[in-house]
Amino acid sequence: MRHLMSPLDFSVEELDQLLNLAHDIELHPEKYAHACDGKKLATLFYEPSTRTRLSFEAAMLNLGGSVLGFSSAASSSASKGESVSDTIRMISCYADICAMRHPKEGAPMVASMASSIPVINAGDGGHQHPTQTLTDLLTIRSLKGRLNHFTIGLCGDLKFGRTVHSLVRALSRYEGVNFIFISPEELKVPDYIKEDVLEANIVLSLQILSNSANIDFLISIFSIAASTTKSQSAAKFISVVPDILERTTSFVASSIFPLATNLLKFLLIPANPLSTNSSFISLTITS
Repeated sequence: MRHLMSPLDFSVEELDQLLNLAHDIELHPEKYAHACDGKKLATLFYEPSTRTRLSFEAAMLNLGGSVLGFSSAASSSASKGESVSDTIRMISCYADICAMRHPKEGAPMVASMASSIPVINAGDGGHQHPTQTLTDLLTIRSLKGRLNHFTIGLCGDLKFGRTVHSLVRALSRYEGVNFIFISPEELKVPDYIKEDVLEANIVLSLQILSNSANIDFLISIFSIAASTTKSQSAAKFISVVPDILERTTSFVASSIFPLATNLLKFLLIPANPLSTNSSFISLTITS
């Protein structure tokens, strides 16, 4: 039995298989209409979610399965003090697979250790969001035809943006991917991401942006923290966004649905068989 806590839980070869399967599902959905007949997905969402939760639920229904679960901690026994471990033990008796969203980092991992069914991390605090990363990879590959030798800009809340943390880890395994981090000082990418994943730490000043290479893809991550940050550096960050967009080939705004469909099939159907050279620019906008 396997769980998905991080994009690194899949090898590059398995990621390619997942993306190929997702592409085939998009082209021939009728082939997979009964792939999960009799299977149940539990969506355990301890914090509000619209796109991710409904994407998982729609995916399972389109595969012929059914869905149960809750959409907030307040509507579950967590409001009475039940632990994540106890909840997943109980859910394991009713469902075949679980997608969990939790505000605390590491909660899905705790659940996976007590679970007897596969657990998918659907976002845990500011830590990881692997299913969104898989969707971003699918979108980039569909636009570029590959997942290597391009420049990607990550713009906005890079400190709390779990989508950034997962995507950087996944892309760092492909050849020649260059990262440009663009954020206010208060919301810059955490040091552990740079230290653990990337080989170089090149910090450039704001002025260099005007002379930098074009960006193949731009992913914008804004959160409540980003929208409520009031500082000179945040204002300066906002002022350079138009120039960033002018240098961007593709603005990535992807839907998680096709990948959710494919991921559920990958984890539930036993018949599916299952080098880094990256650099980055950390463009921190200071006052």
